Amino acid sequence: MFERLQNTILAMIAVGMPLDAVAACICEEAEKLAPFALCSILTVDDRGCLHPLAAPSLPPAFSAALNGVGIGPKIGSCGAAAFLKEPVAVRDIARSPSWVGYRHLTAPLGLKACWSSPVLGPDGKVLATFAFYYRSNRGPSALERDIVDACIHLCSIALERENARLEIHRLAYFDALTDLRNRASFELALEAARARPFSLLLIDVDRLKQVNDTFGHLAGDDLIRDVARRIGANVQGATAYRIGGDEFAVIVDGDESAEAVVIATRILAAMAMPAVCRGHALAAGVTIGGVAACLDDDRVPSVCRLHADMALYHAKEHVRGGVVMYSADLGTAIEHRNRRVRDVSEALSEGRIETHYQPVVLLSTGEVVGLEALCRLRTRAGGIVVAGEFQEAMQDVLIGARITDCMIARVAADIRSWLDMGIPFQHVGLNVSAADFQRSDLQERLVSAFGRQNVPLKHLILEVTESIYMGESDNVVGRAVKGLRARGLLVALDDFGTGYASLTHLLQFPVDIIKIDKSFVDHLGTGRCGTAIVKGLIDIADKLEMRIVAEGVENEKQAEELRRLGCTLAQGFLYGRAVGAPDMTGILLRSAQADARNIPRPVFALG
Repeated sequence: MFERLQNTILAMIAVGMPLDAVAACICEEAEKLAPFALCSILTVDDRGCLHPLAAPSLPPAFSAALNGVGIGPKIGSCGAAAFLKEPVAVRDIARSPSWVGYRHLTAPLGLKACWSSPVLGPDGKVLATFAFYYRSNRGPSALERDIVDACIHLCSIALERENARLEIHRLAYFDALTDLRNRASFELALEAARARPFSLLLIDVDRLKQVNDTFGHLAGDDLIRDVARRIGANVQGATAYRIGGDEFAVIVDGDESAEAVVIATRILAAMAMPAVCRGHALAAGVTIGGVAACLDDDRVPSVCRLHADMALYHAKEHVRGGVVMYSADLGTAIEHRNRRVRDVSEALSEGRIETHYQPVVLLSTGEVVGLEALCRLRTRAGGIVVAGEFQEAMQDVLIGARITDCMIARVAADIRSWLDMGIPFQHVGLNVSAADFQRSDLQERLVSAFGRQNVPLKHLILEVTESIYMGESDNVVGRAVKGLRARGLLVALDDFGTGYASLTHLLQFPVDIIKIDKSFVDHLGTGRCGTAIVKGLIDIADKLEMRIVAEGVENEKQAEELRRLGCTLAQGFLYGRAVGAPDMTGILLRSAQADARNIPRPVFALG
């Protein structure tokens, strides 16, 4: 009799029958063996609450009334059995104190007694309760005890098998760190969503790498968990996913495009407070890009994801910490940029990226005392494209790094050539980007390239724009600049005066040279304001013992005014346009300063 029961249930478990079907069968078989009992199985969740699993002979309303009830010593027979982890037999429900709040459920059904036993897992955790209800005031017989023992064992096997299945599913479709749905869940949901209108948000955590590098990966994990919690709490009606190390996604059902923007705005607002990570208060900033109300062809997962990625990229470039939703105009602009990226990548692969040089001269004599290295792209037809025309391509991190490495190698080789020719050579200025600093290996790249050419780093000036310093909350650039100056490099603040809080930058970041932007030089002689600003910058540089270079000098009138104001160095079309290394060699042989040791401070000087 018990062998047949066991074989039936184990066969169902083995073929993967649903848990509720297995539980119902256990109850039905038990009731056949104990015809005077009505069987019920309730599961117990991690919060200690009861949930009906099977009770084929009891009305659905009876089981539903027990759903979510917390276990306890006075919560009927099942609640008490789960709480005490031992069988509880109540022979008279009408008189039992533990049934006071629940006898109104049993009385209409004529149920007078209940015997409930806990179902325990291998670790002793209560998984469920198995109960017999009777229509007479009595307890279990010896046969019924044997039946229940067999059923409890089978319930334990079925529940453990189900828990294992759920854990496998959780590991496959949920993120272990955040408990949000993972990339696999996201891909399935995105594919299923194409059958209806929906919106997609992609969310990127700002500066996670800096957190990991500065405070450790455990702090980074804390930040990810905190951001995930805030996202999950603010996507009412939508579903959140963690799809990468620092990237999340939200799928919003419906054709209301405004809903996605509302959710995005709510998420950004939720990030206002710092996150406490391993004892450190860290900014929980995120940037969001999305596509709203995907319709027709846009519902194709690859297209929808591409458009959301475009919006996210644009947001990170232009409104970090904000939200950008995809539009056709944005797609056109990004496609234009992608074409530029392809053009520059091909030019790099084909060796068509060149280094041109513009002279920096001593205003008093016109002698060349330094150069600025400028990137140029030679087209397949032989034309020259200036860097400004492919600047957007260089915002791509990989392209920007390849350009910088190419320029570093060429500059080092050209300096070696000029030194070997005995030219009294001083410095070449080289522009670097924010991406070069964020990679954290700029110093190693410079040391390696110049070391291969046996060129001292004191011949190099790194030119950094104010925009690189702006928003520098983690001081990555400041630390890198300090390390590079310790190697003997000089650092120039390029396009000075065009950013924000320029004088503040002079206090916070170590620089050796200030380059006055062309826009100020253009106003020399046109009124008192332009002259006063340039004079003020020259005086500030002198007081701070910094060198100063006026950029964009195009006529002798500007040069004369700069000399009168006390400026020492200048560059611009008046002294020469940017030319290739061979042409610059000729210029240096003719016009390089004869004796660098005689250059008065605060002009460039070796050592």
